[in-house]
This record gives sequence, structure tokens and C-alpha cells, in this order.
Amino acid sequence: MAVPKKKTSKSKKNMRRSHHRVPTPTVINCECGEPSLPHRVCPSCGQYRGRQVLRKEDAE
Repeated sequence: MAVPKKKTSKSKKNMRRSHHRVPTPTVINCECGEPSLPHRVCPSCGQYRGRQVLRKEDAE
């Protein structure tokens, strides 16, 4: 079995793990002003790229 010849330093270990982070999601503001994910229908107003895709029912 392969065994390392020298101990991996904290610096080298952390440099290797620098890409293991969880990426932060990109958030855009819709025309209605609500934040939403890009390339998805706005959950608050139902628009996508300026077109009404989902019809929002009025709360009664």
C-alpha cells in the first residue's frame, strides 16, 4: 500500500481543499422587484423574459 513519505502541511491541505466550497447561488431581480434564480420563471409574478408564463390567482 502506498504511504506518503512526508506529512502534508496544513497549508498544502487547505490549498487542495480550496475548491471544495459550496458555490453561492446567482440571484437576479425580476421586473416586479423580487429576487429569483436566473433562467427560471419568477415565483412571485409568473413572468419569464418579459412574458407572462404563469397566471397568478388572486387571493380571495
